Amino acid sequence: MVTKKSTKRAPKMKCCNWDFHGKCDGGFAYFLGFIGAAIYYVSNSIGVWGGVVGVLKAAVWPAFLIHAVLAFIGA
Repeated sequence: MVTKKSTKRAPKMKCCNWDFHGKCDGGFAYFLGFIGAAIYYVSNSIGVWGGVVGVLKAAVWPAFLIHAVLAFIGA
């Protein structure tokens, strides 16, 4: 008995979650900001613990930015 082969193709599997078609969640921009802030804070620190605090500050630099903006506009 002859069987008919299916002509449907299996769906393509995505190997990663990257999407280069105009959709950006800002993760890369935040990463670049983190690197820049870490370099700034660590280069201006004194001692090892100052560097550790600098890296922690670099992780939350958007909070410092929003606080400064809100303090500037008087909110």
